[in-house]
Amino acid sequence: MPFDDVVEVSNYVAAMDHGLKRLDGGFPLSARLIREIHGKLLAKGRGSEKDPGEFRRSQNWVGGSRQGTPSRPAAAHRHPECISALERFLNEEEPQLPILIRAALAHVQFETIHPFLDGNGRVGRLLITFLLCHARMLREPLLYLSLYFKQNRAEYYRLLDMVRKDGDWEAWIAFFLEGVVQTSESAVSTAHRLATMFSEDQARIRPEGRRAGSALRVHEALKSRPLSVLQDIVRRSGLSFPAAASGMKVLTDLGLARELTGRRRNRVFAYDRYLALLSEGTETP
Repeated sequence: MPFDDVVEVSNYVAAMDHGLKRLDGGFPLSARLIREIHGKLLAKGRGSEKDPGEFRRSQNWVGGSRQGTPSRPAAAHRHPECISALERFLNEEEPQLPILIRAALAHVQFETIHPFLDGNGRVGRLLITFLLCHARMLREPLLYLSLYFKQNRAEYYRLLDMVRKDGDWEAWIAFFLEGVVQTSESAVSTAHRLATMFSEDQARIRPEGRRAGSALRVHEALKSRPLSVLQDIVRRSGLSFPAAASGMKVLTDLGLARELTGRRRNRVFAYDRYLALLSEGTETP
């Protein structure tokens, strides 16, 4: 996986963690939280120069910044009323619609507002997961529709435009729910494959003698965050820095982990097989 893609994945995980912790702490799914998530998402790498955490003050276009593209989002001066309407919908005390339908509608509403200069698609997809977790539909953020939307990109944009131009919500909702079914089935399959992979990798570590104990604890830490700096491994594993470094060396020697930066300090390690499995199907054609 190229380093730029790794940075984007890291930002995505940080944004997800931040949003879920805020919601678990009782913070509402609001404009302020959406801006915070955007700030985490674009903290580094692609889009970091596009005002992370700030709503746009100029016009943009869905699918690009040039005039003439099919869909022009709401003008910047209309953001307050549009975002307020979205907030009210997200936080209805007695919602009249099932949560999956509400998630489908909220995604269209957010993408139509398109409130940021960049990263709207990523934030809009995260919003689906936050809604489902906040409503306790999911105990863990295990439903990602990003790949389904990418694999059906032309249909995705066509249906969004049909909602905006013709009010055809039914076709969009049917498409969205089919994505939930396909993604759920894929997630179950991926979970089984990950469990098998983790067992295989642990079996490769155990014969490493005295170093195996530290290496297994480093491996366990990488399972929860497959892209980490060594300081994070120390914190999550409870190992000393030298023990964590020794354990990580076992993993890199076995080809289970890879150092990405080439630096002597603040090195970033990736659990390559894990990331590769999670990224299946996302490669650019």
